[in-house]
Amino acid sequence: MSQTIGKTRLAYARSWHLVDIGSDPRALGRVASAIALTLMGKHKPIFDPSSDCGDYVVAVDCANLHTTGKKRFQKLYRTHTTRPGSLKEINMDRMMAKWGGGEVLRKAVSGMLPKNRLRKERLARLKTFESTAHPYGENVLKVGLGGGRSIAEIPNVKKTLQENKTEAVAAPS
Repeated sequence: MSQTIGKTRLAYARSWHLVDIGSDPRALGRVASAIALTLMGKHKPIFDPSSDCGDYVVAVDCANLHTTGKKRFQKLYRTHTTRPGSLKEINMDRMMAKWGGGEVLRKAVSGMLPKNRLRKERLARLKTFESTAHPYGENVLKVGLGGGRSIAEIPNVKKTLQENKTEAVAAPS
């Protein structure tokens, strides 16, 4: 979509995507890369690397995060404050026990986002929850990343569309 022709405000509008980590058969890295693409806005026709046009992502059931192989016990997260002797290591299993699967997912997505000034803003649009309950139910328009559900499938929108359709058919008569 062009910047001068067409309705660009609608293209820049942010939608909400819901990802159920527990029922998703993909491993952590594949889910994280799909989330990173959505946060960057690469699925939109107006994508520009220097502008932030991505969407919100709500990841639920992060407690049931799936990894392959022995990553859960062998992958290490390291932090260092540049002071001698300040190297701290924690493996993925202990991190999930301490901070939850949402933090592991957040670190994976953070590593896949570009390292620039937009990284923190994009990562702030990722909402992670350990269970399936979340406060963004009214905002979510697309379930899952990729296929997704149409906005016309939402019960309230579907009802309104049907009412408008019957009014439009009844009016010309």
